[in-house]
Amino acid sequence: MIRYLSATCLFLCLNGTLTAQITTETEPKEKEDSLSPNEAVFITSLDELDNNGGDQNTSGLLQSSRDVFASAAGFNFSAARFRIRGYNSDQTAILINGVPMNDPESGWGEWFMWGGLNDVTRYSETKNWLTSNQYHFGGIGGYSNINMRATNIRAGHRLSYAMTNRAYRHRLMYTYGTGMQSNGWAFAISVSARYAQEGYIDGTFYEAFSYYLAAEKKINDNQSLSFSVIGAPTRQGRQNISIQEAYDLSGDIYYNSNWGYQTLADGTRIKRNSRVQTTHMPIAILTHDWKISSNAKLTTSGYVTFGKSGQTALNWNDDKDPRPDYYKYLPSYYENIGDSVNADVMYSNWQSEASRQVDWDQLYFANSKNIHTVKDVNGVAGNDLEGLRAKYIVENLWNNQISGGFGSTYNRKMNKLNLSMGVYAQMQQNHYFKTVEDLLGADYWLDVDQFAEQAFVDPNAAQNDLQTPNRVVYKGDIFGYNYNIVNIKSELFAQAEYSTEKFDFYGALELSNKMFWREGLYQTGRFPDNSLGKSETHNFFNYAVKGGAVYKLSGRQFITVNAAYLTQAPSSRNAYLSPRTRDFVAGNLKNETIYTGDVNYIVRYPKLRMRLTYYYTERKDAILLRSFYHDDYNALVNYMMEGVDYLDHGIEFGIDANVIGGFSVNAVAAYGQHLYNSRPTATISVDNSAEVLATDRVIYLTNYKIGGMPQSAYSLGVKYTGKKYWFAGANFNYYADIYLDPNPDRRTEEALEGYVDTDPQVNEVLDQTKLDNGYSVSMFAGKSFKISNYFLNVNVNISNLTNNQSFVTGGFEQLRYDTQNIGKFPPKLGYMYGLNYFVMATLRF
Repeated sequence: MIRYLSATCLFLCLNGTLTAQITTETEPKEKEDSLSPNEAVFITSLDELDNNGGDQNTSGLLQSSRDVFASAAGFNFSAARFRIRGYNSDQTAILINGVPMNDPESGWGEWFMWGGLNDVTRYSETKNWLTSNQYHFGGIGGYSNINMRATNIRAGHRLSYAMTNRAYRHRLMYTYGTGMQSNGWAFAISVSARYAQEGYIDGTFYEAFSYYLAAEKKINDNQSLSFSVIGAPTRQGRQNISIQEAYDLSGDIYYNSNWGYQTLADGTRIKRNSRVQTTHMPIAILTHDWKISSNAKLTTSGYVTFGKSGQTALNWNDDKDPRPDYYKYLPSYYENIGDSVNADVMYSNWQSEASRQVDWDQLYFANSKNIHTVKDVNGVAGNDLEGLRAKYIVENLWNNQISGGFGSTYNRKMNKLNLSMGVYAQMQQNHYFKTVEDLLGADYWLDVDQFAEQAFVDPNAAQNDLQTPNRVVYKGDIFGYNYNIVNIKSELFAQAEYSTEKFDFYGALELSNKMFWREGLYQTGRFPDNSLGKSETHNFFNYAVKGGAVYKLSGRQFITVNAAYLTQAPSSRNAYLSPRTRDFVAGNLKNETIYTGDVNYIVRYPKLRMRLTYYYTERKDAILLRSFYHDDYNALVNYMMEGVDYLDHGIEFGIDANVIGGFSVNAVAAYGQHLYNSRPTATISVDNSAEVLATDRVIYLTNYKIGGMPQSAYSLGVKYTGKKYWFAGANFNYYADIYLDPNPDRRTEEALEGYVDTDPQVNEVLDQTKLDNGYSVSMFAGKSFKISNYFLNVNVNISNLTNNQSFVTGGFEQLRYDTQNIGKFPPKLGYMYGLNYFVMATLRF
């Protein structure tokens, strides 16, 4: 059963949460044939059931926790994309066997790499926010350390089947562990499969397989060696979001423009998705555990990961845009220019499902009529080629990586003092390129830039690779862009923890160095001197300090204080102005600085748990890069902002009380202000042109809300736990103060040129898009059975019980806009899913 932590563990859990196993049966291991009343632990979230989050932010906690606020917020607020304290996952350290696993390029936690391995990842140790950490300095969002050792898997078999109506429909999982055997060996295996021919959203599908293999050898009483391999090959048809007009015209708030019907040779019509994501990045990790003495231990791990991650998309040349929700295919475009005839035509087109989706048959037809001759193929004079030149293709945009790293952590206990120190290193190469996925009936694709063909006098400017001009490519060939981004990061950390009868203290220091560079594999005609070969190496030294204290008012009430100051290297993903074509970086590339703190009042009684917190975080000098497709340029426009400051502060409150018998009530409140806190400057460039559209443009972002999440959220829940190993509960959740992230270019002096203060358009340009508040209702139930030596658990989770489909959970203001008609490019919006469920049965023996 889940036990209350002893006094010696209080310091570890007060400022965060120490978790071991919390989402499955939790009876005492020493009584394998028993069934405790607390064995039926409900599934806390769909993110936990399948930690394959696309957004990958900290609202998708790897584990629920005993902290009353974190457990409720991580589950109940996830439907609204709530981010605890406004943090993204780059502020939470993700570790496997004590080794940092955050992506060195972006800093994000990449949970998709082990998605579906819930029987393995549920045993992670998680501590939230600023706290002590015996493995690593951690992030301001805390840390999660996943134990991948074979002995971490309970001895025996575990078989589960789940049925849901979200991204996938079915999941089958099997896990087996031997435990440590008399010969000193332990083995474990876990496999799962997830599948949906079509998910909740039309045109989506899901095919995934996950695997975990582990072996552990006990060398002697003090040392052991373990080896683990994990992976999660996944193929998924994606959805996108659209503007409200598209939802209204289609009559579907979950309208997905990525798919359309294709007619096969035998006349069969199938649904085909143009955005298919394929990932597989296996991880192999070797760990040595050495108990040096009764008070000291050394853990050393090394890992390697490699694999691919790609997403398909439509590409086209010298023909109309194939995206069905392109703004010129909407009635409003023609209404704005006074063309009622074409507006009526477009309205009529949208009444047909085939017309409002990708017209695959038309793409094939267009290619079948485009006979073309290419002169001097691959730069060879007289090497001409005649055939069907593709106007449309499906391309695959790849981000393949190879990464390796190691970490070694030393821990020592000395009476009331605990010391921890560690050294870590990571190196990662990301290979960015794209390939031809499908020629759609054509013979070839010509690898030139169509905008450059029209805009430049120099014919070489159109070449994507001057080393092979007029290059003809076929299915599977690399084209367009081709480059590597290399990151190397090293870290040293030390921490001391000291305990007295009334106070506990900790302090930690981290020193780190990060370097990155770009290596171009193509020489583009637009930037012949800045695209091929290794770029300048960018090097950043960083430091971080943190500390905290616990004042024990009594054995059940505590006041804790935590604070940190740290610098962070800029992300290489945001540092390059347009890495697809050149190695230019931000003009003032420098470290970010963060200072943060929180004050907490915590109550922990057997029948009452409560936490009240005030937190404050400032992040300065960040770089923010956004890109969007602009049809006037036939290319991506890159909008880079430097000097972006963020402010996050607010109050967190959570309480869980046992009222009477098995009946308990919980309440959670998060009231925050998450703001932009500076006037950054912007550089605007185009991928396929040396022209810089703007430099040092001042963006008046101060006090605009950070979008994409509720600023505040509240929850009230009830739960009943019966004596016959069953439970049931429900929650009402309310989300408030939700904004779309602002288009920075609309908050500039240039955007207001031609207006006077009294013009009504001024507020239309400057006001931030605010969404309506929303709510959701969820319920859960479960029952546990013991049949001879078999344990059966059944869990049911229903989200959005009232089928509320009017709640817009997020979206974004389009970066493209028209100063004379702000409504020409309205925001894109996403709605909360209607009623959805997850039902799972688990058999353990």
